[in-house]
Amino acid sequence: MANIANTKATPAKPKKATRIKRTRSGALMMLALLLMGSAIVRLGLEAGPAIAREVANLQDESTLKEEPKGTLNGQSMPSSAELQNMLAAFQEREAALSAREAEIEDRMKALEIADDAIEQKLVALEQAEEELKSTLALADGATEADLTRLTSVYEQMKPKESSALFEEMDPAFAAGFLARMRPEAAAGIMAGLSPQAAYTISVVLAGRNGSVPKE
Repeated sequence: MANIANTKATPAKPKKATRIKRTRSGALMMLALLLMGSAIVRLGLEAGPAIAREVANLQDESTLKEEPKGTLNGQSMPSSAELQNMLAAFQEREAALSAREAEIEDRMKALEIADDAIEQKLVALEQAEEELKSTLALADGATEADLTRLTSVYEQMKPKESSALFEEMDPAFAAGFLARMRPEAAAGIMAGLSPQAAYTISVVLAGRNGSVPKE
């Protein structure tokens, strides 16, 4: 009985091997189909934009061919009259700019000439000022020398004679000379003056001293 069971169980092995082969073949077929589908999808994704670009280029070329000869990039070419008008406008504008530049150059030249004239006048004024200062210095020196000399003359005169002259002088003028004299000479002249003249001259001298700043 055991032998019979073994004999019957042995033929089942070939069926199992056949089933495994069929399973492998089906799996390979499915894998191949998946790969082919993926390739087809990828090809469609990559080829789609390229095809769209080609179609757009063909449409642009057909549009350009259909445009009339007198157009450029969708805009009509200007006519000869329009070109002449544009050229005339450009020339007029250029002439206006040239005239403006010439006017500016003339003004600049005029300003330069005016600047030169002003500079020369300033130099002349400076020279005149220096000459005037020199003249005033000489005049002041001469005046001071004359006053010193005249004061010395009054000091050397006799008090009676000097008093007679100072009596007739303007009080401010007489006070100026007395202020420059030596005290003893001035005292002799003041002694020979009338009381009224002596008082007036004294007031002038006091006023001069009173205007001097005090600490």
